[in-house]
Amino acid sequence: MENREIAVVTGASRGLGRAAALALAESGYRVIVATRSAESAEEVVRRIEEAGGEALPLRLDIADPQSINDATATLLAAIAATWAGSRITVLVNNAGVGHFAPLGEVSVADFDDTFAVNVRGPFLLIQALAPQLADGSRVVNLSSSLSRHVSPATAVYAASKAAIEALSRSLALELGRRGIRINTVAPGPTATDFNGGAMRDNAELRLGLGQQTALGRVGEPAEIADAIVALVSPGLRWVTGERIEVSGGVLL
Repeated sequence: MENREIAVVTGASRGLGRAAALALAESGYRVIVATRSAESAEEVVRRIEEAGGEALPLRLDIADPQSINDATATLLAAIAATWAGSRITVLVNNAGVGHFAPLGEVSVADFDDTFAVNVRGPFLLIQALAPQLADGSRVVNLSSSLSRHVSPATAVYAASKAAIEALSRSLALELGRRGIRINTVAPGPTATDFNGGAMRDNAELRLGLGQQTALGRVGEPAEIADAIVALVSPGLRWVTGERIEVSGGVLL
């Protein structure tokens, strides 16, 4: 098969990452399905292959710097063995964690874990993969509408997402000379299994959050994935260093 572009998606076995992996595969990308357990990626890989696409699983714990180094070496070897000549052109830093608690109940461990996963991990992965990214590549980091508006007990999570947005702008400038575009997508309330699946499974919560949006409902994972695919497309080739909120107009 011809040398198609390769997209790497972290946290790709469920939720927004799974939706993004499937949408990118449908758009013609070869997809690296990166998760903490390679076995958990097999269902996504199987779905992509059954639809006629190509995908490989990759074990990656974004909170562990050594795992990032090991996964980078494994990834490059797998690409060389399976898709010789293809280049990584899309990186979606989706893997994230949310520890939600009021000020007096936030632990040091939860604070550190939030920033290790949501900020340090994406930075280190971009650092590791930057030499391998083709000129003109696109990086999408996942933020949150909570970096714009406030909500109780979300201070640490929101701060980590504000940090990834600042990081994205700085790296967009640094890597822009290579034509590499770096943007953030900031989802609003979305029906995934994040935070125990509350927005997916709790009808009362879905109704309440939906009423806070201009469009009157919470989002679906595929709608966030569609925005990611659009952002890495040639049609938005002049967009970099930007924060694109995909929230149905929450708390405008």
